[in-house]
Amino acid sequence: MGNFPVIIFDFETTGLSPQMGDRPIEVGAVLIEGNKVTHQFQSLMNPGFTISSFIESYTGIGNDMVQSAPPCEEVMEQFAKFIGKYPLVAHNASFDLKFLDSEMGFIGKSRTNDAACSMLTARRLYPHAPNHQLGTLVRHCGVYTDGIFHRALADAEMTGRLWISMIEKIKNTFGVKPITFELMQKLSSISKAKAPHYLRDLALQQSSPELF
Repeated sequence: MGNFPVIIFDFETTGLSPQMGDRPIEVGAVLIEGNKVTHQFQSLMNPGFTISSFIESYTGIGNDMVQSAPPCEEVMEQFAKFIGKYPLVAHNASFDLKFLDSEMGFIGKSRTNDAACSMLTARRLYPHAPNHQLGTLVRHCGVYTDGIFHRALADAEMTGRLWISMIEKIKNTFGVKPITFELMQKLSSISKAKAPHYLRDLALQQSSPELF
């Protein structure tokens, strides 16, 4: 029924590109099992250089906060244990995955986890949302929020609630069940126009396999 375990994660970073030397300054993650948050992970981290005033104002994370935080490598060792082999989800996953892969490289590890993007999936399920930023989507879908964004754990929790909401929508609107992680991945790669047809056909296949 979509009860597969998954880890939703989010990085706050010093900039947009690990290739240009940017590093994470905070990571937040939640483990969702049975469509409920069962564990969480959060830590600030010291990137080893000064954070720009723009990033300070955007994230609310100041240089004074990361100065006493553990270095990225120490936090990433702990985070690698937390994520294990669980499938991963992030909102605009290409951004967070490039930082995750870069940081894993610094500690001599490589990611083998499957991954999905909640933003791409949401574009297929909510094509008429004003936009597909996380804050807009949680309001559009009526997902509970405490109004805090651009802190890693808060954004991971919001993305987790959005993820659960999307699974419920697929079940209730299209009648698809069970829902797998592979289905959520596949949905994000189908064109927006074809997504409803794909889900309706899948529900029909599940309910009447003898027709296929």
